[in-house]
Amino acid sequence: MVATSSSVGSGAAGAAIFADSDSRKYRYFDPKGQRATHYEDVTVDVQPDPERYLIQDWIINFSNGNGAYVKDNTAAKSSNWHAFRAPDQEWERTHYQRQSKIETMVQSVITNARRAGAPKTFDKVWAKLLQAHLGAWKHAEFGLGTSLMQAQRYGYTQMINNATLTNSSYKLRLAQDITLYLAEIGMDIAGWDDELGKKHWLEDGVWQGTREAVETIMGTADYLEQYFAINIVFEPLVGELFRSGFLMQAAAANHDFITPPVISAAEADYERNLANTIDLIYLLAHDEKFGAANKKLFQGWVNKHGALADKAATGLQPIWSMPHSKPVAFTDVRAQSEERIGRILGELGLKR
Repeated sequence: MVATSSSVGSGAAGAAIFADSDSRKYRYFDPKGQRATHYEDVTVDVQPDPERYLIQDWIINFSNGNGAYVKDNTAAKSSNWHAFRAPDQEWERTHYQRQSKIETMVQSVITNARRAGAPKTFDKVWAKLLQAHLGAWKHAEFGLGTSLMQAQRYGYTQMINNATLTNSSYKLRLAQDITLYLAEIGMDIAGWDDELGKKHWLEDGVWQGTREAVETIMGTADYLEQYFAINIVFEPLVGELFRSGFLMQAAAANHDFITPPVISAAEADYERNLANTIDLIYLLAHDEKFGAANKKLFQGWVNKHGALADKAATGLQPIWSMPHSKPVAFTDVRAQSEERIGRILGELGLKR
């Protein structure tokens, strides 16, 4: 029998002797692999749960009687919320290290490019396009990052919260990177307007579908729906469409070799975030008790946010015709995004 504070008459550290009392290894959870990883050691069960080891119930309750975390913060259900392990195994230390490396790379690219006079060689139409539309896109990234930051508070386990919060951090970092990037190259380009992106985000009809999609996600009360809508639906249909399908494709053809490396980190971020989301949603969609109900719920989320993402993507189409050099057609990248989301949903047993 496991020794508890009540069985030995004391809650003091070291009062109870049990298997592995003198070990520095953890054995109170089942690792995903043969051995527990560092990520699991510092993440699993860090967040308390009265159903797992917290024998005195919640230490602090809200005035309505709810504990610090409740399962009802999402309509999805699970037989074991603690089963999820993020594939990227990111925790505080590794996250800070990765973010620091990305920031160093981005700043190095911008500094060296400015030193070489690269912004002055941009096609003039492309420079205006960056002010208006990359400047508008940073507001989408900021909105999604803010949404995930709010969603993180309500996840039932530390593993879910970690994955959601690092996702938020990546989004907010990219919004910051774009802001600083545009401000720096603007010092080298005559007539630069730092406010143009905000104006287009608020007033340009091209961006209003994207605003609606982002603000709908931000206004969603279900934290898991927010996480799902961003990574399973919005990102492949709108995020990758604009970043990879436009900025990364058209920049070099318009004498811009700086924007692609600044934006490229976001594509790597998304691959990590997508893998985490798919693993979590797959677990819930195949839950032995609640899988069928969860699948029905998720399909509803696909339909709801998919319609908004389609509207957003269609609204952005005119941007592809704006540069002088047009190396890729909107119809081609749109087809790629449809294929991409089809593969993602196929892994989860869902459909468009």
